[in-house]
Order: sequence, then structure tokens, then C-alpha cells
Amino acid sequence: MFSFANPGLLYLMFALLAVAGLFLWARYTRRRRLRLYGNPEVLAGLMPEASRYTPALKLVLQLVALATLVIVLARPRAGAKEEVSEVQGIEVMVCLDVSNSMLASSTDDPRGVSRLQRAKLILEKLFDKLGNDKVGLIVFAGDAYTQLPVTSDFSSAKMFLSSISTEMVPTQGTAIGAAVDMAVTSFSPDEDVHKAIIVITDGENFEDDPVAAVQAAAKQGIQVDVIGLGSAKGALIPIGRDGQFLRDDNGTPVTTRLNEEMARKIAEAGDGIYVQGASSSVVKDVDEQLKTLATSSLEKVTYKASAEQFPVFAWLALAFLIADMLLPERKIGWLKKFNFFGK
Repeated sequence: MFSFANPGLLYLMFALLAVAGLFLWARYTRRRRLRLYGNPEVLAGLMPEASRYTPALKLVLQLVALATLVIVLARPRAGAKEEVSEVQGIEVMVCLDVSNSMLASSTDDPRGVSRLQRAKLILEKLFDKLGNDKVGLIVFAGDAYTQLPVTSDFSSAKMFLSSISTEMVPTQGTAIGAAVDMAVTSFSPDEDVHKAIIVITDGENFEDDPVAAVQAAAKQGIQVDVIGLGSAKGALIPIGRDGQFLRDDNGTPVTTRLNEEMARKIAEAGDGIYVQGASSSVVKDVDEQLKTLATSSLEKVTYKASAEQFPVFAWLALAFLIADMLLPERKIGWLKKFNFFGK
């Protein structure tokens, strides 16, 4: 497999084409101007050592050298390959609340980090601990959507996690039940693999019966843990970047609070644990709870790092630059017997 670490830099090739176009235009206008002073053949006789073709050849060498340098900057890589191995682990589906209330502060400080950002920080650290396990992502508000199917590729999981925003689900609300149902169907059909669902939410504005959905999951042997974000005091929901806050129909700012009672009920129904997202031990507590599940054989897909190929192109660029430096502007005697361009 051949790829580039910085493929966007390849667009610089268009600039080289523009340089070549400018050279051709300048060459054309120069010849037109020379015709104003007399017959081109007569003028050429006055400058017997001047070459018509070496300037063009030198430009070609310079452009090719620059093109190879652009390739060097784009960092070509080759040799990446997929490797499949068998490991011991579990499957984990994360159901992440992306309703507008997740934009509110995760602490009593209104200037604190948002609940959604806090959730991302928690998950990034948790992913680092899952090791040989598999993970998937579901986002939900009034509806639920699969963001990432269950996978062993944690690099992709982190990439998808970073792109999550409250704009991903147009319908507002907190449909935890729908998210849990979707998570259950997202696991592999292998009954020997132990499975867990992690729900991260502030627990407000339920659109369905989350407890019933979690109980159904528990009957299938799926553990459901809950991470609650927010505080009992509550926080305002910012909208835009001008310091405005969400208001109700009466113009009163909306305060969103963590429904900790419901979050605990969900965790209890799912034979899991409830952890406050503001706790410094939240990642440790959830990780230890997941480790209570027995591991099973899983297929893990990893990608072997690509080998950098830019040194080859760097040497080529150097060779073209040296050739350009050694090529004189005047005619080359031993090349006169070759007719490359015709009469």
C-alpha cells in the first residue's frame, strides 16, 4: 500500500505547472520581440554559442527537482499492511449523550469544561486502558445513531470520538432506551464473548423507558454501566459564542441538572455501576468494573506502520539539482551531432 502522510501538499504541483506555463509564455514573447530586430536566423548567427534548448532543459530539471521535493514534503509511505491476531478481551459499546444539555458546564463553575468535552476526555483515557478489547460508539439525543461499529482499531475510535458534536442528532431529547437497544444489536453474534454498555449522559428529558431497555439487555448477559455528567445545582446551556444561553418559551434561561437518581436506577437495572463523571477515579472505576467480565477469544486487526519512502525522492531531487548546476547555458559540443528536436 502506498500513501502520503501529508497528501494536501501535493497540490503544490499545480504551482509548478504554472511556472512551466510562465516560462513558455516568456519564451514565446522573447522570440516575438527578437523578430522585431531582424531575421531570427541572422541573429542566431551573431550568437553561435547560445543554445536554443539548454534553457528549456535546465527548466525541466529544476521543475522535476522541485516536484520530487514536493513529494518529499508529502512524505510518501509504503509497506502498510493489515495484521490479524487472536487476543483475549470483551466488547464494549459506548452510548454518548449529545443533546444540547451536554454543552452545559460539567461542574458548578459555569466556565468549566462542558459535559460533552468531559465525556470525550474520559473516553480517551478509557480507550487507552481497554487494550485487547473491542469498542463501538453510538450517539443519541432524541434519536440514536451508530457512530462507529464495534472495532479493535482504537485509533479510529479516537478519531471518530473527536468529531462528535451536539449537531449530529437533529432531534432533541435523551433517548437512552433507543441507544441501549441499538447497542445490543451492534455487538457481534458470538455468545461466548462478554459484552458491556457504557452510557454517558446527564440523564435529562427521557424520550422512552431506559430502565426497561437496560433490563432487556441484562437478560442477555450484557452489563450496563452509567457515567453521570453535571451537578445537582445545574448549569445554563450556552448557545453560539456570544455569551447567550438557551431560554424557554417565557424567555427564562434553561437550567439543566444531572438526574442522578435515574442514572443510578439504569446502572442497577443493568447489573453495572454508576460513577459521577466529575470523580477523579471515574476511568479507574469503570475500567475495574469491566475487568470483572471474563475475557474471550477475539480477532484483533492492527496495521503495521508504513515505511517512509521520502529519502529515495530526496536523493532524486539532489541528482536533478546537480544535473542542472552542471548543465551550461551555452551549446554543448558533443551534443551537436545529436538532433533531438529536428530542424
